[in-house]
Amino acid sequence: MALSRYEYVKNYEIEDRCLLGCWIVVRIDGKAFRKFTDAHSYLKPNDDRGLGLMTRAAQMVMADFTDIVLAYGQSDEFSFVFHKNCKIYNRRASKLMSNVVSLFASSFVLYWPEFFDTQELQYPPSFDSRVVLYPTDETLKDYLSWRQVDCHINNLYNTCFWKLVQEKGLSPREAGDSLNNTFSDHKNELLFKEFNINYNSLPELYRKGTVIIRNTNVKKSKDLDKQTTAIQIATESSKKDKTSCSIVLYTDIIGSKFWEEHPNILK
Repeated sequence: MALSRYEYVKNYEIEDRCLLGCWIVVRIDGKAFRKFTDAHSYLKPNDDRGLGLMTRAAQMVMADFTDIVLAYGQSDEFSFVFHKNCKIYNRRASKLMSNVVSLFASSFVLYWPEFFDTQELQYPPSFDSRVVLYPTDETLKDYLSWRQVDCHINNLYNTCFWKLVQEKGLSPREAGDSLNNTFSDHKNELLFKEFNINYNSLPELYRKGTVIIRNTNVKKSKDLDKQTTAIQIATESSKKDKTSCSIVLYTDIIGSKFWEEHPNILK
């Protein structure tokens, strides 16, 4: 592009390069997603179609950005971990955020019919994004542990809440009031005594969220604990496109076992 006298306006751009040597996490969250799920008749407390679509969109992001070493998702959010030494977009936070969230949102819309084949999209979804830097492996692990704990807390509450509404006939306000200021042991007891549900028997997808890693970060299958890592190549269609390079896990990432099984993630 030829130089012009107007190019001085570029000097007003803010330099937002991420600090070198830090893990870069881009987290996307659904905007007003409760309204969106209500408008599209999502099943409560967990809709496998919606969770599958979120995973599919995340796989598209991970396939396009090869510097992402891991993605973790639950409910209407996904966190994408870029390698601490990545150089994409010269590590500019604004470029990373905008490209990740736009690809995620467009993929969500593109693959909507694949998961919601009887439900037309009523209006476009919206997601926000942010960039957070983590200077050490341990702080990155703690971040991911925080998100997985959040998944457990929210799912336990939502499971109780919707059981009270759907099976006990309580209003949403009554159900919320009955769960206010209660701890996890009370909620577990409520599920067991009132609904004969052992919370720990619910699908790990609901309790632990979704972890996406690359094939190159997976050891031989004989080294994987099949009791705790449900592995799949997300959808049949993904086997024919670039998202097949990723593997979906529903497993604990708080303890050391996951990181011992997949040591290449942090290298």
